Amino acid sequence: MNWDQISGNWKQFRGKIKQQWGNLTDDDMERMGGHRDELVGKIQERYGIGKEEAERQVSDWESRH
Repeated sequence: MNWDQISGNWKQFRGKIKQQWGNLTDDDMERMGGHRDELVGKIQERYGIGKEEAERQVSDWESRH
């Protein structure tokens, strides 16, 4: 699945994203609005990891869904 499909079905994928990254809040999810770069940024912020690691995690998640 590509990010355009995820973004287009954002409300359906929010729960799956929160299962993977439980530190993300509902407000975070609303603000992201399906934007991949904002998801990566919030993961960096909430988990204290670098951009490369956050990108890797999102890419791995994306390839599984």
